[in-house]
Amino acid sequence: MKVLQTIAGFGALYGGIATCTYDLISAMYSIGFPVDLLTLEVKNKSDVLMGKSENWIKALPNDAMTPYEYSKSISYYLQNNEYDLYHTNGLWMYCNHITCSMARHKRKPYIITPHGMLYPGALKRSYWKKWPLIQLYFRKDINRADCLHVTCRPEMEHVRQFGYRGAIAVIPNPANLPGYLKEIAAAKPSFLGCSRLRKFGFLGRLHPIKKVENLLYGIAQLSHPQDCELIIMGKGDDNYEQFLHKETERLGLKNVTFSGFVSGREKYEQLAQLSCLFVPSDFENFGMIVTEALSVGTPVMASLGTPWEELNTVGCGWWIDRSPENIVQVMQQVIEMPLPELLIMGERGKHLVQEKYTALMVAMQMQQLYAWLLGEHSKPDFVYE
Repeated sequence: MKVLQTIAGFGALYGGIATCTYDLISAMYSIGFPVDLLTLEVKNKSDVLMGKSENWIKALPNDAMTPYEYSKSISYYLQNNEYDLYHTNGLWMYCNHITCSMARHKRKPYIITPHGMLYPGALKRSYWKKWPLIQLYFRKDINRADCLHVTCRPEMEHVRQFGYRGAIAVIPNPANLPGYLKEIAAAKPSFLGCSRLRKFGFLGRLHPIKKVENLLYGIAQLSHPQDCELIIMGKGDDNYEQFLHKETERLGLKNVTFSGFVSGREKYEQLAQLSCLFVPSDFENFGMIVTEALSVGTPVMASLGTPWEELNTVGCGWWIDRSPENIVQVMQQVIEMPLPELLIMGERGKHLVQEKYTALMVAMQMQQLYAWLLGEHSKPDFVYE
């Protein structure tokens, strides 16, 4: 069985789509199921290709033209290489459309993982650009797909609302847990116990939909803001980052730190030092950072725009509206919470990740999906028709 995944961009700055694609394919190799990934080299000099040394990454010279990123090299590769199944990540780019079109031309099954791009809020952004692409290419690409892969039931509902009537596989994004996590998680009690301050954090791409300013407005309402520290980790939209800096100054906040982009071991060490991670986004298709924080025992507050109701049901965080008023209430709870109780919440989160979201478990589900689409396996119970 030869499988090809495709993605328009695979740089470290491309965001969660690239990260979860890398983690999934790496995990599939670890269970002995090879998958190739087709993409283009990065253009941005400040960016680097993820997994550059991996031989399964087919990174072609970046000849992308126009905002649609038309690429002759992508077309040539797809025309001249044969696979049994095609799987594209994302929508609205030439790479996604030509993957679907070529699969149909070769009479091969194909999967689309929209990565949240069919959520109503996502569709509304720059809709004037997306509408002609939908009419010309993507309505057909989506409707004729053999399967759409989504990460949660709310996303499945939005895919149905878009009009897709075929098979939908609900498989979460993988939590790739490095071997050093146990060591980092084991040090969490000492991280939290050595300081009287409660550390709150945000980690992700800085963009207006992330609503990071709500954390600033929340912390400004605390009766004793000196009892905590807010660490904002990430890069992204320069104008938005400047806005956050100006709001921090306007509010007179002295306990807010902007630490920039973090990755690898440093990312997990920073997460482990937090008393709570905040994800106040308008919406998140999955929110990889949630599983990453939970994996090191850090409770999470996530907005209702994320699919993380389990934070409430499992008792490892808060799944609530991301208004500043709610955020300040969570911050105050964490400040007043005894350390043992905070650590117990963290342990529940670690158990949840190990039970449902490890990369190995997700890779095995994806293997079953591929086998089913090729007639080699019965329909998995996570597929809905």
